[in-house]
Amino acid sequence: MADLSVVAADSGTIGSPAVNISIFGAFVVVTLVITFRASRNNKSAADYYAAGRNISGTQNGLAIAGDYLSAASFLGIAGAIAVYGYDGFLYSIGFLVAWLVALLLVAELMRNTARYTMADVLAFRMRQGPVRTAAAISTLAVSLFYLLAQMAGAGGLVTLLLGITGEAAQALVVVLVGALMIIYVLVGGMRGTTYVQIIKASLLIAGALVMTLWVLTKFGFNLSALLGDAQAVAVEGRDVLAPGAQYGATSTSKLDFVSLGLALVLGTAGLPHVLMRFYTVPTAKDARRSVVWAIWLIGVFYLFSLVIGYGAGALVGPETILGAPGAVNSAAPLLAFELGGTILLGIIAGVAFATILAVVAGLTITASASFAHDVYASVIKKGQVPPNGEVRVARITAVVIGAISIGLGILALQAGLNIAFLVALAFAVAASANLPTILYTLFWKRFTTQGALWSMYGGLITCLVLIIFSPVVSGAPVNPATGLSPSLFQDVDFHWFPLNNPGIISIPLSFFLGWLGTVLSKEKPDLDKNAELEVRSLTGIGAEKAVQH
Repeated sequence: MADLSVVAADSGTIGSPAVNISIFGAFVVVTLVITFRASRNNKSAADYYAAGRNISGTQNGLAIAGDYLSAASFLGIAGAIAVYGYDGFLYSIGFLVAWLVALLLVAELMRNTARYTMADVLAFRMRQGPVRTAAAISTLAVSLFYLLAQMAGAGGLVTLLLGITGEAAQALVVVLVGALMIIYVLVGGMRGTTYVQIIKASLLIAGALVMTLWVLTKFGFNLSALLGDAQAVAVEGRDVLAPGAQYGATSTSKLDFVSLGLALVLGTAGLPHVLMRFYTVPTAKDARRSVVWAIWLIGVFYLFSLVIGYGAGALVGPETILGAPGAVNSAAPLLAFELGGTILLGIIAGVAFATILAVVAGLTITASASFAHDVYASVIKKGQVPPNGEVRVARITAVVIGAISIGLGILALQAGLNIAFLVALAFAVAASANLPTILYTLFWKRFTTQGALWSMYGGLITCLVLIIFSPVVSGAPVNPATGLSPSLFQDVDFHWFPLNNPGIISIPLSFFLGWLGTVLSKEKPDLDKNAELEVRSLTGIGAEKAVQH
């Protein structure tokens, strides 16, 4: 562990940059070849957005796991467990439990009702223009928050592995990752992205299994010994085996934990890039099967993350982790180097890099599809779109979204924010802006356009305002280990909302606004359309026809 501390602190890198670059390059080449091969079948909007709806349930389950097990799951959660222990593992619990909401309430119903995007469901029995526009804005907001986390993770990872120092060089890394992301989306569409995610999920789970077994062999497969050693080297005065190391010191932090839990559990069912995966399977049965596969794969991976996190705490040490480039996000790569040296580090880092590329590609195609399909084709062109016009606009939008996410990712990287925490903010936005409207649309026949708009805009605006004026953006205390405030902006303080995650306020408010907007609305709900929606959502009748239009 002493040698690792010297390497990380003195040179700013671990392992061999040449080996790391070689493994990175191999992953990029293989995935690009897959993407170009998949692009041959992108002949229509249905191919580009939904992979022709011919992905099997098992394949889609793997792809969902690939989409969901992002840099936050691998880098952020492992780091949070290494530094905070029990409280860090609560991210895993929240992320996993959330899938029960998705399985029981939305997966099958959304697949049966929509063509390509979440707005297809939300606008089914509402006024098309305003609802589709609101849904597209919400999708872009969630996607950008998620992209922000992934880009920051990519920059921190490559900085650690290549020994890059200086803000300009780190920013260049983020730009290169963003450029690769854009290529995946422009060329491969949903089909190419799906295949990349399947490969990435398989590699990620296999890599986590190897690290888990390796850590356990160090402790004679004695979990108690592992936990004891992690506690022995924990930050002075911190109990990493009990609740409260990160959340619980004050009443505010306890409330923040409740808010975080609400966002994690309710956010998944409102994530547009997760919902869009349900449209790639041929039947409702496949939609259910894909979620069951995803739950098992994700659950097993999070058990691995518990061992990896505590292993990093015990074998690397929290001070070394916090002092390395990327701070908490560097725990898993540092542990890989401690266990298997340069080669294992290069492999695990390559898997993490592939993880980031696959997730950002999935996010980008979702956001660009939402704008092109919901705003351009449905609102601006009123359905009168020339052949391939919609896909062309989606590709242009992907470039714009990529550029924005690059800029925001550079800011997040330089602030040293934990990417698991950043993703939790994306979940809060999704749970506030999307989930109430989805549930009301599917299950409340009196729900109206005004209710949908009040719920989406009210939840989104409230969530964003509270985030902007929270310690996430400004005013958080300086971290003694890094000398930096964990806020996005370092030298200003304009926060007045005390919690880091706004879910406890914005999610209930969004449900309330959806109800209030409906009961105060003068328009009558379209009961005929509601009956059609109910039949289609429960039986799938009409879903195949919707794809062919």
